Amino acid sequence: MSDANDDRSVLSVFLVFLRLGLTSFGGPIAHLGYFHHEFVTRRRWLSENSYADLVALCQFLPGPASSQVGIAVGLSRAGYGGALAAWAGFTLPSAITLILFALGIATHPDVVPSGVLHGLKIVAVAVVAQAIWGMAVKLCTDGRRVTLMVIAACLVLWVPSAWTQIGVIAAAGVAGRLLFKSQQRVAQDHLSVKISRKTGLAWLALFFFVLIGLPLLTHVFMNQTLAIVDAFYRVGSLVFGGGHVVLPLLQTEVVPPGWVSNALFLNGYGAAQAVPGPLFTFAAFLGASINTAMPGWATGLICLLAIFAPSFFLVFGALPFWESLRRNTGAQSALAGVNAAVVGLLVAALYQPVWISAILEAHDFGLALIALVALVFWKLPPWMVVMGSAVAGWLFSLL
Repeated sequence: MSDANDDRSVLSVFLVFLRLGLTSFGGPIAHLGYFHHEFVTRRRWLSENSYADLVALCQFLPGPASSQVGIAVGLSRAGYGGALAAWAGFTLPSAITLILFALGIATHPDVVPSGVLHGLKIVAVAVVAQAIWGMAVKLCTDGRRVTLMVIAACLVLWVPSAWTQIGVIAAAGVAGRLLFKSQQRVAQDHLSVKISRKTGLAWLALFFFVLIGLPLLTHVFMNQTLAIVDAFYRVGSLVFGGGHVVLPLLQTEVVPPGWVSNALFLNGYGAAQAVPGPLFTFAAFLGASINTAMPGWATGLICLLAIFAPSFFLVFGALPFWESLRRNTGAQSALAGVNAAVVGLLVAALYQPVWISAILEAHDFGLALIALVALVFWKLPPWMVVMGSAVAGWLFSLL
């Protein structure tokens, strides 16, 4: 097990996240499970409460929550270079693969067997269940917290919307402030973020400046590259919930203008399910598929940077204020409620979309159960369980 004071170089952060980027299948909620195992359980870079607080912050922000958590962890370990290294390690494996799909592999949509894809969905059930259990036993320690968790899960399932998630978290903060006034929890392992509030405000100002300025520049210069950057930056800035929520927004941006056909969009979506890492790297596939004066790989990288840039600006801008807030004793009571609600959101995600898209037959449930036992009791590495589930899913498809 790594010591909490080790691995503070940019290279070390990159290598840790590169391994996650090569093995983290299952979508954004599963990614939070992998992060929990790596940074809370295994490396002890963060305490249970600090990790839950960070997840809660990234649920508030627009953009990909799991990638934003990774950026924040990298920032705390090795500054701005660590944030970039964490993002690159976690993002580039899937981005490069999807660019290759766009440049040639996408012409063969059956290159990845459907059984393998289904096996990856099944193992996500086990990964998410393990994360929920690990967080629940630490954050939902009494009847009131468990009740908040259940209410949050039910509301999100009954009214499935990114705005519902934000409203539930906000309401849970108010409830926590009222219910847990006597709590004096102090964060055990705060994020070492050396960004002042003044600098944080500058990052937030830059976020809004680019969001407002890009459409104006596009209108004035009528340049295709500017229009592409504007479209992908806007999607990264305005999508709440991350993950699959980004797909309809991307489709609206790239299909009607004729940049990408609907059939090619769907082929790329299928390819995105077969690779690890954040689903936002689908932007790299779309960029490489757009016919521009630049090489496809260059357009793919531009779109990748454009859709993730808002996440950097928002994380850098929000963390200085978040760190001060979460150390306030009054805010800690509110965070106790927020953390219980975050567990509830994970419970809801375990059912929809993770469970209902993966557990279709009795043998699917059996494979998910075996994967959960392998992770929790056999202590097998997640990448090994993922690969085994993919092979098992393929074998089941042959029966």
